[in-house]
Amino acid sequence: MTESAWWRSRRMLIGAGAGVVVAGAATVALVAQASGAACAATVQSSAGQATYYAADGGGNCSFDKVSDPLVVALGNAEYQSGAACGGYLDVKGPKGSVRVKITDRCPECAAGHIDLSQPAFAKIGTISDGIIKVTYTQPTSPAVPGPVTVRVKEGASQYWLALRFDNTGNPLSTAEVQSGSTWKPLTRTDYNYWIAESGAGKGPFTVRITDTAGRKTTLTGVALTVGTVQRPGASTTSGPTTATKTTTATRTTAPPSSAAPSPTAVDVQPELATDSSPSSGPAAAPAASPSANSC
Repeated sequence: MTESAWWRSRRMLIGAGAGVVVAGAATVALVAQASGAACAATVQSSAGQATYYAADGGGNCSFDKVSDPLVVALGNAEYQSGAACGGYLDVKGPKGSVRVKITDRCPECAAGHIDLSQPAFAKIGTISDGIIKVTYTQPTSPAVPGPVTVRVKEGASQYWLALRFDNTGNPLSTAEVQSGSTWKPLTRTDYNYWIAESGAGKGPFTVRITDTAGRKTTLTGVALTVGTVQRPGASTTSGPTTATKTTTATRTTAPPSSAAPSPTAVDVQPELATDSSPSSGPAAAPAASPSANSC
């Protein structure tokens, strides 16, 4: 079987001598969620194939770019409209294993086909092969590089709020902002921001997130400061009562996620329209107040 046209156009780093595409099968368990989140995707076990591309740690999940990224893009069936963002996969290939963070969407990839960053691919396969057989599973509560962070999206105000969370380890199933004595559910977008369409006031906010393992984290002192990565005070519980972590609120500046992509980036970028069909060029950006796609 020869490589397809989409594969040639999208894998800018792979030479013409790429190998044969291997058919694969995937098993995906979907956990239905209520209270504002569309649903949460958990990859139980899969066997199939991996390619690589010029990933930089950013992508459709709107995370910040990093050097030497160990990341992966998933096809629509496993990306689940952003529900997989922030989770990790343990991927085993011909040369060994690697743990990668889910940061992007590969619209052309069928279930069982994952798209790794080049550094991740090189750890488990030979670059010149282009396509390799892999198996992968999703670990529960993996180690993360730091405390949970929050980023307030450009354009947010007291009338429209958009938050992105990072270092959660597991994908998130719900996010809520405190409003008086109640919790107001936020709605997930496919580009991994959580939205309060009518806003939540001027802040600072108290936000509660719940991941797919049932772990709840309450973040306090989230300021309405756009384009900034914040490390708010956090209290995490693994059940109804047991606190496991508390951190001090700090804040660092980060470049806006809407910055122009690097010249080598060839995948879907944050905040693009999310037509599930493959396309060779960027789609139109959403309106100023985006809404979530249902799973």
